[in-house]
Amino acid sequence: MTSDFSTAASLQGAVRLTDWGVIAATGADAAAFLHGQMTQDFSHLGPNEARLCGYCSAKGRLLATLVAWRRAPEEILLACSADLLALTLKRLSMFVLRAKCKLTDASGDVALYGLAGGAAAAWLAGDAPATPWAASRHGDAQVVRLPGGAGVDRWLLAQPASAPAPALPALSQDGWRWLEVQSGVARIVAATAEQFVPQMVNLELVGGVNFQKGCYPGQEIVARSQYRGTIKRRMQRLDASGPVVPGQEIVHSADPGQPAGMVVVAAPGPDGRWSALGELKLTAIGEPGALRCGEVLLTPTGLPYPLPAEPA
Repeated sequence: MTSDFSTAASLQGAVRLTDWGVIAATGADAAAFLHGQMTQDFSHLGPNEARLCGYCSAKGRLLATLVAWRRAPEEILLACSADLLALTLKRLSMFVLRAKCKLTDASGDVALYGLAGGAAAAWLAGDAPATPWAASRHGDAQVVRLPGGAGVDRWLLAQPASAPAPALPALSQDGWRWLEVQSGVARIVAATAEQFVPQMVNLELVGGVNFQKGCYPGQEIVARSQYRGTIKRRMQRLDASGPVVPGQEIVHSADPGQPAGMVVVAAPGPDGRWSALGELKLTAIGEPGALRCGEVLLTPTGLPYPLPAEPA
């Protein structure tokens, strides 16, 4: 299988993110409620800011990763993988109790688009947020700046579902997902839910965890992992000799009987080769031998940000 885009020049334009969904949290207590559920600070979320965050189980395992921003003073939108939306919404709703917060599936009302490259920057013009996790308005739409990948800028556009698609070149789904891999920012999907504590997928390194905020489900485990040096697994960017999929186990030739990690996200690239983000045992990184998913060979290629030094 090869990608449907052939050159890096095609990595610009817009694509409807049909594999993403949107949850709306509305009410006077919306921010306070989310503040007590997510790995991020929502109490100080401003109108021109977005938050990358994780939603964890009581065991500190990521149930979902989300991008959140304010649509109105008492309404916050949260974008996550569509295959996790129903379960995430159901679980969050169990804890609303007496809070003045209503949670709904807003996927039918809000259309999400991925924007990339110079064409998108020109189309957004002065409305393009300049730094990752900044937000702005573009007409009736809202725009969140995402970390770029392979030197290509990226934005998340949320607009009314009834509005016409952005007047931009078509960006392929493969192209968007490949840029997602290159950015080094993990997105949890159904196949990887409850597999990782946030640090295993570097969530705290890309602004997805606030260690100064109060409690949330799994907070004690996440904090212990951070401050007691117990992280033995980290996410790496990998070149792959063939197709791989999220949730697929990675093995090392030195110990083929035991999984060495798991694919987090993956996509074919402009040259037809696949790239992936994979969570790996630290002991498997740099160890002589080969990393594989079945017959597919995996080669670490580095991340766009440094990893912390391994504890002695």
